[in-house]
Amino acid sequence: MRSSHPVVAALLGCGLLFSATTFARDTAPAAPAHRFFHVQLGSAGTQPVSGRLLLFAIDAKDAEAAAKQHGGNGSVEEVDTSPFFPTQTAVAAREVSHLAPGQTIDIDADRTAFPQGWSQLPPGDYYVQAVLDVHHDYNYSGRDAGDLASSVVKVHLPTAGIPALDLDTVLPARDPWQLGHRATPAMQEALPAARAHAHDIDFTSPALTAFWGRPIHMRGRVLLPPGYDAKAKATYPTVYYTQGFGGSNDRVIGALVGVYAAMARGEMPPMIWVFLDESSPTGTTEFADSVNNGPWGVALTTELIPQLEKTWRMDAKPSGRFLQGHSSGGWATLWLQTRYPKVFGGTWSTSPDPSDFHDFTGVDLYAPHANVYRKPDGTPYPLVRDHGKVLATFQQFAQLERVLGPYGGQMASFEWVFSPKGKDGRPEPMFDRDTGDVDPAVVAYWRDHYDIAYRLQQHWPALKPELDGKIHLYVGTADTFYLDGAAHRLKAVLDGLHAKSDIRFLPDRTHFDLYTIGSDRQGLLKDISWQMYAVARPHSTLKPATAAAP
Repeated sequence: MRSSHPVVAALLGCGLLFSATTFARDTAPAAPAHRFFHVQLGSAGTQPVSGRLLLFAIDAKDAEAAAKQHGGNGSVEEVDTSPFFPTQTAVAAREVSHLAPGQTIDIDADRTAFPQGWSQLPPGDYYVQAVLDVHHDYNYSGRDAGDLASSVVKVHLPTAGIPALDLDTVLPARDPWQLGHRATPAMQEALPAARAHAHDIDFTSPALTAFWGRPIHMRGRVLLPPGYDAKAKATYPTVYYTQGFGGSNDRVIGALVGVYAAMARGEMPPMIWVFLDESSPTGTTEFADSVNNGPWGVALTTELIPQLEKTWRMDAKPSGRFLQGHSSGGWATLWLQTRYPKVFGGTWSTSPDPSDFHDFTGVDLYAPHANVYRKPDGTPYPLVRDHGKVLATFQQFAQLERVLGPYGGQMASFEWVFSPKGKDGRPEPMFDRDTGDVDPAVVAYWRDHYDIAYRLQQHWPALKPELDGKIHLYVGTADTFYLDGAAHRLKAVLDGLHAKSDIRFLPDRTHFDLYTIGSDRQGLLKDISWQMYAVARPHSTLKPATAAAP
């Protein structure tokens, strides 16, 4: 699932989710006329452009209150949406195939909109901004380098005129090695050495290239431990680390530097870490072999890993190959371990996406007449929570994603990995985006190919010799996306098979603070690394140094 959005903390601090100005209210009567905006490609454009034009509007008082958090002056520099607060911002969209410099087009803010057409917004002042998503990846990456944006404009709605916005800014690329406020002093100190010990992966996969009919690159970063000597005979255990939804090769730098800093201080053992990039135009590949995305599992295990082991001083045997990942990355590592048990020596998966589709973030996909939007009693299924407070429903999450674009969203990403291919060449949808009704035929395909608990039940006698004792899983009892439910079901299945596993439920931990032990925000990762090292080096006397203040 998705990592935390930058505005979440500010909005939580403002208590704005259920404020009096939230767009989900339906006290204002619907206006008969559609609401239009003019959008022009201004000084930012020298060539015609295309993409998905997105329009964002937020109540002015809510935006100013959020902007004052953490010492701000209330100036609103950006208007964006968040799946954690789906009704806080109104969004409208249209596809643009050819927008020339100086050309103006209209966007109907009622035609493709969330949570409703803009003519139904309560009267008042709003901050509005337009963004042209030139890569069609807003659902995954948000606005990024090369996208075009307008300035933020304050407008009063409804208005008799048609407001105009000018796409006058090209968003710049960001140096991923500039960690900024995210970095602790220890990370900033370790950054130069970490960068020197990090090496880019850019591997063209023969299997994926054959599937797509064009070169497909597998990317990532190899982090070597302090003291690594390419000429020495010593080899190192290797950790294959996968990121959650929204992660990328650039967004992993903070984790990479944190791992290096901990190894340098002796808080983590010396190992090689391979930070794998599982992002793609369709979302995350999960390193699963898919009829839609291609043979990513085969490519990783039979092509990329052998190439890495030829290049670096890795143990190059199952007892020295480990998996670790969080969220969607947690599902990927759990899948890789159960699908390729002879390749890896163990997975330590944290807060994985659903591993038993009887509990798909709370929904039993196998139930008769299953619906992901509504429970049998008609109440909505929640999808995002902050402990006891529901932040978003499944329906809000999915329908906001649909407006932002057809590619790269969390729900669409699941379908690109799990679903059969439809007649139109796209994956068949698991559920109807309008009604929430589940397609049982698609779910049956999901079960037979990607339900991890089901796979273990069906194949345990064959899997046991190579898999028993290799599954380690951690999840919080207050997981933000209700992922503890599926973990409980997976544990029940493994216990029923009398399998050896280590599944832990951390009291009151969420999706985003799971790794915190005391004052150390990466304490759990450090503990996991020593568990791995004990498997690879059972006779080692090396012990962890006392953790420094983070």
